[in-house]
Amino acid sequence: MSLRGLVYRLYERRLESSISRSGVPRHVGVMCDGNRRWARSAGLLDVSSGHRAGADKIFELLEWCRASNVEVVTLWLLSTDNLARPPAELEQLLQIIEDTVRELVAQRWRIKPVGALDLLPAETAQVLKDAGEATADYPGLLVNVAVGYGGRREIADAVRSLLQEHATKGTTIEELAEVLDVEHIAEHLYTAGQPDPDLVIRTSGEQRLGGFLLWQSAHSEFYFCDAYWPAFRKVDFLRALRSYAGRHRRFGA
Repeated sequence: MSLRGLVYRLYERRLESSISRSGVPRHVGVMCDGNRRWARSAGLLDVSSGHRAGADKIFELLEWCRASNVEVVTLWLLSTDNLARPPAELEQLLQIIEDTVRELVAQRWRIKPVGALDLLPAETAQVLKDAGEATADYPGLLVNVAVGYGGRREIADAVRSLLQEHATKGTTIEELAEVLDVEHIAEHLYTAGQPDPDLVIRTSGEQRLGGFLLWQSAHSEFYFCDAYWPAFRKVDFLRALRSYAGRHRRFGA
């Protein structure tokens, strides 16, 4: 091991020892941002190289999360806005996502698709559905794979599902309006039944949510990292956990 590698490893261990088990978030949301910019900064002409490097990083992140006792990870891989990308780039990106999901299944991660699957090509949607069904009973870390995801779309879908449910019961709009509260809507979100994200990490230096988990992140802590997603390191992850553990969460108070 080189001197630089040794120093890095020592620093990594120091970070790990500074984070108490009680200070680890149950649910971590990750905005995997900067794949294309990473490819360009590396002098790569094909931006799909960035997407593939970003896909490889997912498996490292999940191992770090499992080792830290994180229970749920939500990965935002493709937004509804991304569906408007040039067809050639979008086709490559969807293929990378499909390959990644298949590998997640092969490695026995528990997967839940999160997003408007009806907006996706039929083959991509089927890969996600099959992955969710095949791994539903797997133990351990839950991995929400957010593809075709947008926070506003999720809330609209939740309200639509809620209305449809009550319509089948014969509930009138007036009756529903009298009892409707936030919990009714939360029960119809893509992540229904899961803890809300305690920590949301965004890479690439951007400091905005962009529609990620709009409803669920009302009381989340945020950590913005300058590194592009493919260059995100374990020390960056540990720094995020350390930052989270050092905050006093007041939940709006």
